[in-house]
Amino acid sequence: MIVITGASSGLGAALAQRYSCEGKRLLLTGRNHQRLSQVAANLSGNIEAKVADLGDPTAVSAMFDDLDPIPEMVIHCAGSGHFGPIEQQDPQAISDLLDNNVKSTIYLLQELVKRYREYPVKVVVVMSTAAQVAKAGESTYCAAKWAVRGLVESVRLELKGSPMKLIAVYPGGMATDFWATSGKAIDTSGFMTAEEAAHMLKQALIATEHGFVSDITLNRN
Repeated sequence: MIVITGASSGLGAALAQRYSCEGKRLLLTGRNHQRLSQVAANLSGNIEAKVADLGDPTAVSAMFDDLDPIPEMVIHCAGSGHFGPIEQQDPQAISDLLDNNVKSTIYLLQELVKRYREYPVKVVVVMSTAAQVAKAGESTYCAAKWAVRGLVESVRLELKGSPMKLIAVYPGGMATDFWATSGKAIDTSGFMTAEEAAHMLKQALIATEHGFVSDITLNRN
């Protein structure tokens, strides 16, 4: 089984499409019931869709309470953006940004490590190239993504010797619905599509008996 968070749109939905074509059993999660249901309805095979707010630790725990069997991979795509000059950013939007990006990843990793640290589960955390380089007009978004990167690298150290592996993914700009709610007007015509990014990421996630790719950057041309 593969668990994909943030599967109601963008990269998460594109990955769900690709893995479902292989007959993989999938658990898809997202916050928007209508969009998540639409994604699941267009897939074939053993697909389960569950609405969950990963910013709520109780919801995260409940999601895995009902999960059987142990997942082979968890791909965490959930997140949101909020942009603009620092002095113009809305405090509530900043709080939501931290909930949707930082807290959700903390609670998800906490639950996964509690349950599966002794199992060969691949945990893929999708961030952004904003976790690698500072960008003007994206201060709090960069802050959130840098926080997630620090979290992933620290938990990796805690998992040293464990069969569980953390894989960090840093995609560049993608032409998705992400921008419509970000507050940033931008021309995405030259950006990767979610399908292109999903294709590259899926290929990069192939592991061998004695090795795996730990950090993946998907740059746009």
